[in-house]
Amino acid sequence: MTRPPVRTGSAGAAGAVHFSLLGPLTARRDGRELPLGPRKQRLVLATLLARPNTPVPVDVLTDAVWPDDPPRTARKNLQVYISAARALLGPAGDGGADRLVHGCGGYHLRIAEGELDTLRFGSLARAGRAAAERGDLPGAARLLREALDLWEGPPLHDLRDSAGVAEEADRLEARCLTVYEDWAEAEIELGRAAVAVDGLRDLVERHPLRERLRAAWMNSLHQSGRQAEALAVYDDYRQLMARELGLEPSPAMAALYRSMLGRGREARRPAVSRRTPAPVALPAGTGAFTGRREELRGLLDVLGGGEERVVVVSGPGGAGKSALAVRAAHLLADPFPDGRVHVRVRREDGTARGRAEVLAELGRWCGIAEARTEIPATAAGVEVPATAGALAVLAEAWQEWQARHRALVVLDDVPDEASVRGLLPRSGKCAVLVTARGQLPGLAPVHRIALPAPADGEALELLGKLIGAGRLRTDPAAALRIVRACGGLPLAVEVSGMRLAVLRHLPLAEYADRLDDPSAALDELVAGDVSVRHRIASGWRDLAEPDRWVLGRLAGLADDGCFTLDRATVALGCGERAAIRAVESLIDAGAVTSPAGEVTAHAALYEVPRLLCLFAREQTTAGEPGTAAAGEQGAAGDRGGAPAVALSPG
Repeated sequence: MTRPPVRTGSAGAAGAVHFSLLGPLTARRDGRELPLGPRKQRLVLATLLARPNTPVPVDVLTDAVWPDDPPRTARKNLQVYISAARALLGPAGDGGADRLVHGCGGYHLRIAEGELDTLRFGSLARAGRAAAERGDLPGAARLLREALDLWEGPPLHDLRDSAGVAEEADRLEARCLTVYEDWAEAEIELGRAAVAVDGLRDLVERHPLRERLRAAWMNSLHQSGRQAEALAVYDDYRQLMARELGLEPSPAMAALYRSMLGRGREARRPAVSRRTPAPVALPAGTGAFTGRREELRGLLDVLGGGEERVVVVSGPGGAGKSALAVRAAHLLADPFPDGRVHVRVRREDGTARGRAEVLAELGRWCGIAEARTEIPATAAGVEVPATAGALAVLAEAWQEWQARHRALVVLDDVPDEASVRGLLPRSGKCAVLVTARGQLPGLAPVHRIALPAPADGEALELLGKLIGAGRLRTDPAAALRIVRACGGLPLAVEVSGMRLAVLRHLPLAEYADRLDDPSAALDELVAGDVSVRHRIASGWRDLAEPDRWVLGRLAGLADDGCFTLDRATVALGCGERAAIRAVESLIDAGAVTSPAGEVTAHAALYEVPRLLCLFAREQTTAGEPGTAAAGEQGAAGDRGGAPAVALSPG
């Protein structure tokens, strides 16, 4: 971004260190720039500063420094860089405590808002948006401008050859663009469009498909009396969209253009509807929510930055997807002033709701007239539209509403892509957070977050919240056995904690023995009306019949649920390509996990999560239709004819 290199904020106490990422990486003490050491040490420091006050795993630091082929001494070298950084930076401001500490989650850099420009930037941006929502536009413009003046150039531009650092820098730039749009719109509403015209033109040249920038530039030109230029901006955008994407501008953009054809010089901001109070329809967050710090931070960064419209959080049933999504939605009030809503896409029995039913609920929430008149609520639920025409009208009204507002919609427990197509925003500033067991590969473009099983430390923290830290300390080895027997699955750990909280006499070691028994583990994971087996069974029913058979065969390969492609080929009695397709089908469905990094199919170690593995073995042993017997028919069919998963020799 081109802007004066203005620095704001007080110098702070003598000896305080001030860090900057909004430009080249720098650190200053008492106004004097500190030497940050060799490039690899600076990469480590930049990665820590990009995730302030959050544990950064050693693997993340390693990938930032050695993205391709880390040496055998990588961990030792990291310790050297960390030690040098500690000596350089000194203690934190609170009583001389260590600034850089190591814990179970990784390295943790402790830093206050006044010590890091990105934290100050975020604070000013949030304050500016809050002022705008209160109607204090002069205050909003001042605060947002102060945030923008912290920038000295492209963030971390001296370290962008590291993919990890470059990704963090891109997120920072996306946040800056959003704040610039907020500031420009505030200035336009105040009648001071001239101060924003040149900057908007430069940014549109760099981001030609960013519609909100275009709208602000059109408004600033129009208010400045340059109507012909404003209309030309729209024409250029319409032609670019048709040429590059085969699309038309959004309804909101087209409406702005039509309004300018017959209006004077008054400003018009087609941005946020200022409803007070904003509608919020979110479930209460769970008091046992813990861990998931990295995933939560990623969600807040992506959705709060305003760059991504759709985020998909995937993972097996019970992985904590819904809890994470609800937690994030509760924390994202500022970026979504027009409301936040949570809608389940399944019924209580696990069956999928129709798209019309979900659309009707969304319509009533946002006050669309068609939703109130065409699709009335009933005591049993929601009536679907009588005609496809009524549904089409409602769907278009929902898209227009999203284009005009800045709201967050959580579509929870989505069974497949068809359930949400037509519900996702095509334009505007609304965002949709989707949770699903499968990865919904047919949705694009979206930002994806795969939710793995939590680390042992996070799972133990959750268990301790439920049974008490004191009881956890009586037998930490047994507590670790419990969470590992649960496969780290948050739902299973939570059910274990609820049972132990009631069965206070039960030693942790005895309960761990019960869970270690494959034939009894699922029977033990029941607390009242909460059953892990019931949740897993719902996911099992979602699988296609051939996938169930494949999963049953793979679950029998090893006690720990892990297998290689070679072993899968033998177990399935098919050729390599068919085995790859069968395994990848289960990865898409969320039933098999694969390595996080890139690795060839032969070198990869795949895994069926422990509890799903136990359930699949139960079904295979019981001979449920669609498992062993059906699978044998499928395998035979491969040699002459054809189940849905084409398992064929050679």
